[in-house]
Amino acid sequence: MLARRTRPGPMWLTMTVAGVVGATVATAAPDGLPTVRDDLTPEDQARVERVTRPAQDFSKPERYEALPGGAATSRKLANRDAFSQPSANLSFEEEGTFKLGNALFRKLWVSSPSSTQASDGLGPLFNARACQSCHLKDGRGHPPEGDSDATSMFLRLSRAPRTPEEQALLKDKTLLNLPDPVYGSQLQDLAVPGLRAEGRMEIAYEEFTVTLGDGTEVPMRRPDYSVTDLAYGPMDISTTLSPRVTPAMIGLGLIEQIHPADILALADADDADGDGISGKPNIVRDGKSGELALGRFGWKAQTGSLRQQAADAFAGDIGISSPDALRHWGDCTEAQADCLAAATGVQERLGDSEAPDPVLDLVTFYSQNLAVPARRDVADPQVLHGKQVFYDLGCASCHTPKFVTRRDAPNDAHAFQLIWPYSDFLLHDMGLELTDWQIVGDARGGEWRTPPLWGIGLTETVSGHTFFLHDGRARNLTEAILWHGGEGEAARDGFAALAKAERDALIRFLESL
Repeated sequence: MLARRTRPGPMWLTMTVAGVVGATVATAAPDGLPTVRDDLTPEDQARVERVTRPAQDFSKPERYEALPGGAATSRKLANRDAFSQPSANLSFEEEGTFKLGNALFRKLWVSSPSSTQASDGLGPLFNARACQSCHLKDGRGHPPEGDSDATSMFLRLSRAPRTPEEQALLKDKTLLNLPDPVYGSQLQDLAVPGLRAEGRMEIAYEEFTVTLGDGTEVPMRRPDYSVTDLAYGPMDISTTLSPRVTPAMIGLGLIEQIHPADILALADADDADGDGISGKPNIVRDGKSGELALGRFGWKAQTGSLRQQAADAFAGDIGISSPDALRHWGDCTEAQADCLAAATGVQERLGDSEAPDPVLDLVTFYSQNLAVPARRDVADPQVLHGKQVFYDLGCASCHTPKFVTRRDAPNDAHAFQLIWPYSDFLLHDMGLELTDWQIVGDARGGEWRTPPLWGIGLTETVSGHTFFLHDGRARNLTEAILWHGGEGEAARDGFAALAKAERDALIRFLESL
């Protein structure tokens, strides 16, 4: 048995992270990324600026606040299927395309060779047999609890560069980080018959208590990650483990159509305004064109488009190749000879990949059109007061409430919509306690993309749990807030100092999203 461990720094209540906050690296807008919107008339621009101004009146809801996805918002019953509804403004024909994509999203892949032909190609090493296996009910993943498996959570692997050539690849963004030489970029805990899985993730929790300003005690847990039963020898000495739960799938197509200039305008890598918030973009390379692009998907904002996200997930999670990621053996490395010798599921009559263009196109369309559910209780006095507390604590500095999507979006369902994701989609330093010690492009170890908050109040309804943050360590919203460090430290400390009624109002507001 072989194990590797990663351990967070000292408890945040007993340390200062001053200086860490300012340690981000300034990132200028690169050539090719617009710094002003090029899709609007002057009249439209003025209109956008007017409707996206921060709230000032908390006595009543803002106009259209109950429709966080604009005209695409789902008004269906807020039940277990609340995250699985199509954009409400799709055409009849597009709804059919959405349903086809849904079927492929749920499709169970099998190992090769198989009589199914169009369904084989699984693995040979993998984490799940279907997209839906990780994104249960299109909702939020969770760490394994009790006897449950780790299907909706996995470990990213990354090692330090060894040569000038590797450093150049990282600097040029040809690669965002470097995989472990034996186990690749992701630990695969499942394998096809005849092969051994790479290993098994282990989590040990250290329980502790945080005492708030009014004496309320909040139980917390600090995770420690390791890998057991490594099947192919030791990992590289510099390889780190970064746990990731799968995020909810709602509103992704709308996020994709936020103009990059609106996100870049929020960046302040050097904290020029002195507010303690120094968000920065993750500039990546588009997997298909090779051009520089704004990363906006993933916990580290490491992916610029949903098609690329789908292609990477097919290859990395299921071991299925697609036209945008021709990795027939998934994440297998040169050190895993038996894996690379296994049969693939490529069918010549269907193309040169296991999931040809129709599959990737349909799954991408499905991912782009999972609707954001309508808000609940927007006019409730406690919710409105909680919204004011949210603003007063400075939460809106990172969790930007509103955007208006592009006029020229490829799909009319996403075009010129006022949306309320509550995220700036930038990287922020969250302190040593949340550091995973991995660099992903411009993202340093403690830097994470601000996650959208829309739909967060339906997590338990859809996913059956209330685990939050990138690794699900927080068991409720209060714990999630108390884990904020770095740029979130002031808001966290402000929350801890609130009276119970104020804290309850803030949580009620978040639960209404």
